[in-house]
Amino acid sequence: MILNVADNIVSPLGFTSDENWAAVLRGDSALALHEGELGVPEPFFGGTFDNLRIDERFAKIVETGKVKPHRPTKFEKIAILSAENAIKQANIDPTTPDVRFVISTTKGNVELLDNPNGYDYSRLYLWSSAKIITEFFGNVNEPVIVSNACISGCVAQIVAERLLLHDRCRYVVVIGADVLSKFVVSGFQSFKSLSPELCRPFDAERCGLNLGEAAATIVYARSDDSVAGHSVVGLEASAICNDANHISAPSRTGEGQLAALEEIRRYAPKSYSQAAFVSAHGTATRYNDDMESVALERAGMSNIPVNSLKGYFGHTLGAAGVLEAVISKYELTEKMVLKTKGTENIGTVSLVNVVMDNLELADSNSFIKIISGFGGSNAALLFSNMKGENYG
Repeated sequence: MILNVADNIVSPLGFTSDENWAAVLRGDSALALHEGELGVPEPFFGGTFDNLRIDERFAKIVETGKVKPHRPTKFEKIAILSAENAIKQANIDPTTPDVRFVISTTKGNVELLDNPNGYDYSRLYLWSSAKIITEFFGNVNEPVIVSNACISGCVAQIVAERLLLHDRCRYVVVIGADVLSKFVVSGFQSFKSLSPELCRPFDAERCGLNLGEAAATIVYARSDDSVAGHSVVGLEASAICNDANHISAPSRTGEGQLAALEEIRRYAPKSYSQAAFVSAHGTATRYNDDMESVALERAGMSNIPVNSLKGYFGHTLGAAGVLEAVISKYELTEKMVLKTKGTENIGTVSLVNVVMDNLELADSNSFIKIISGFGGSNAALLFSNMKGENYG
C-alpha cells in the first residue's frame, strides 16, 4: 500500500484539485467547439487552457524555483504548476535524495516539430522537459519518464508504487501532463475518432472522443511513513497487461483488461469485492467502450456503478490516469459517484451499469480505475480508503 499524501489538478476548470472538484460537482465542462485553432483546418471539440492564465500563474511561482527554466514551454509550465502546489501541500523538501519524480506524458513538446519557435532541437526529447521540471524543484535524482500511450498516467503510479515498496525513496511525485497541438489533434482526426460534439461515453449514439489539456500530480508515500493530516486514500493493488492485439487498439474481447482486473483481485480480494465503483476509461469511441463493457461483464462486474470523466475534461492523454485517480479519490471520500456527463442512452455490446445521475454511496471502501490504449496496453488500479487509520 502506498498513500496519496497530496495532489493537485491544473485544468481549464481550475488550478487546484478543490477547484476542479467543485467544477465537476456543478456539472461544468472544459469542452467547447474550436474552429481555426492550432493550425488544424477542421473544427474540433475539446478542452484547452487560456494561455494567458497559465502565464500569469507561472509568473507568480517562478521565483520560488531552485533553477529558473529558460523559456519553459506550455507543457513544462502546467507540469510545474501542478507539482508545485502538490509538493507544498505534502510539506516535503523536493531537493532531497529521498524524493523521486515520475513524469507521464504521451506527446511532451511534440508541437516543436512543426514550429521550433527558437527552441533548441533537444527540447523535443522527453528527457529534456523532465530535466527542466525536476531542476525547477532542485531535485537531485534522475527523473523517470513514462510514455505508454493512454495508460501512461496509471503506469506512472505503478512505477511510483514499485519505487516506494522497494525502498528506493520515501516520496514519489507523479506528474501527468499533455497539451494539444496540430500534431495531436490532426493525428486523432486521421483515425476518424474525434466527435464533433460533446462526447457521450457508453451511449448508443456515441461517435468519438474529445481531447483535453491538463496536468495532474499525486505525491505518494509509503504507508509506514507518518501521514498525519493528509489524505488516507492509498493505492493497494495494480496491474499492467498488454494483449498485443493491434497497434492502435486493445482486444475486442477485453482480454488484456480482464487479465489486469483479475490480477488486482488476486492481490487484494477483500478490497476488490468491496469496490464502490469503477472509474472507466470511457473515451466514447465505439470500440473502447464496447471493449470495457465486455471486460467488466467477464469480470462479473456488470452491476457495479461505472462512470467516465471524459465529458468534463476530455481525454487528457498522459494526464488522464493521474487526473481521474484524483477526482475518483474525491468521489470515494465524499461517498458519491459523478454522473457520466453527455450520456443519455446506454448502448454497449455487454451490460454495464453506467451512472447517469450523481449517485450517493452508502459506504465507500475502495474504487477501481481501468484504462487502455494504443498497442494493446491495459492497466487496472485498486484504491482503498483507509478510514483515518494512522500510519506513523
